[in-house]
Amino acid sequence: MSPGVWTEIAGAFTLIASVLATAHVILTKKNARASFAWVGIVWLVPVIGPVLYLLFGINRIKRKAQILRSGLDELFPFHITESRSSQCAIEPQTSQLKRLCRMTERISGLPLLPGNRITPLEDGDNAYQAMLRVIDEAERSISLSTYIFDNDRVGEMFLSALARARERGVAIRVLVDDMGARYSFPSIVKSLKKSGIEAATFLPTLIPSRVPFVNLRNHRKILIVDGKTGFTGGMNIREGHLLRLNPPSPVRDIHFLVEGPVVKQMQQVFVEDWYFSTGEMLEGDLWFRKIPSSGDVLARGIPDGPDEDYEKHLHTILSALTMARKTVVIVTPYFLPEDNIITAINLAALRGVKIDIILPEKNNIPLIKWASHNILEQIIGENCNLWVSKPPFDHSKIMVVDGEWALIGSGNWDARSFRLNFEFNLECYHSGFANGLLRIVKGKIENARKITVDELKGRSILTKLRDGASFMLSPYL
Repeated sequence: MSPGVWTEIAGAFTLIASVLATAHVILTKKNARASFAWVGIVWLVPVIGPVLYLLFGINRIKRKAQILRSGLDELFPFHITESRSSQCAIEPQTSQLKRLCRMTERISGLPLLPGNRITPLEDGDNAYQAMLRVIDEAERSISLSTYIFDNDRVGEMFLSALARARERGVAIRVLVDDMGARYSFPSIVKSLKKSGIEAATFLPTLIPSRVPFVNLRNHRKILIVDGKTGFTGGMNIREGHLLRLNPPSPVRDIHFLVEGPVVKQMQQVFVEDWYFSTGEMLEGDLWFRKIPSSGDVLARGIPDGPDEDYEKHLHTILSALTMARKTVVIVTPYFLPEDNIITAINLAALRGVKIDIILPEKNNIPLIKWASHNILEQIIGENCNLWVSKPPFDHSKIMVVDGEWALIGSGNWDARSFRLNFEFNLECYHSGFANGLLRIVKGKIENARKITVDELKGRSILTKLRDGASFMLSPYL
């Protein structure tokens, strides 16, 4: 064929790709600014624009529809359908917490459960010791889901503990996000499989049918042993968290030992993820057991992701900010709130709520730090203080409201956690637990530096340009 014919074919292909991408934007995007931006990219950058949209613009995946179509939803006893009463069977005492309880039940579709004990574990030195001890004590089953599982000294500790459990006849399932599995080379997933451990990766990015979902990652951190003892929080499995090893890139973090009925909700989330990734349904007493009361914390799981759990993390935070009456404390490594959260924070401050936000002074992703500087002036005020904690980098994720309600887990305060990642958080109603977290946060503030509006305004023009340009990338940071 002549060059002219090939040119016409290429032009027709480009036109069809642009039209299809535009149609998908119009049918699926609910944010006008995002829709306008993607349509502009698709048409102004021929060929590359539709490819970029295919890779980074598609942010919904119908995972749970698979389970419902397969008739397997009855295996999950905590699922609440619209036909069921959505009342908090066990309610907190104060009126605003009752309203928050009802709101989050409608958001999450899961009931608030009594009888839990949740223990904070600061840094990998405490968390890993507890996790490895429980793995060594496992008798029946182990479920482990993590974003990063590095092939390093800490990864080898967990690999060895899991291999020993496997030799004892313990049933083990390990799920690692496909992108997170590549943070070290060679991937530890191969070593897990060589040890006879059932391991899989979440949304493999090299499978052609999964290419549109390359930007959707499983950021959850869940460990459940014998169906009754759980761990969750923000801690990956990697050497940087184990401070006693003096790693080159140390990371502060907090994880939580969870005991009580809410562990079954954690297991439910793992089982759904495992089924989605492998097609294997985990059921029966091996994975789901009757769990007796272990404490007096009321707790509920808040699964979130770009599927049927879309924006549940975001809506939970907005609800908590709306209900706050006295204090709000926020600890997060990545703080890029959108307009709705900024407005909720500002309104809470206007109501007289004292707000403290603690961010790391040195971020492991400089672009996020620069982007956040572009919006912090809108938040700092008479009742809203911003603190930056000194190195090492603090990866902790904590929210406490009025000293009675807490949100813990894997979710950050950025668009990636709110809209792209699969996250898991726990909301907890208990003044003792909440005040224990406040004591931990107080220690962080005592070693932190307060940021002022004058400091932000005093940035150079070049710095402001850098921060503003970084902010334009915030939907995907």
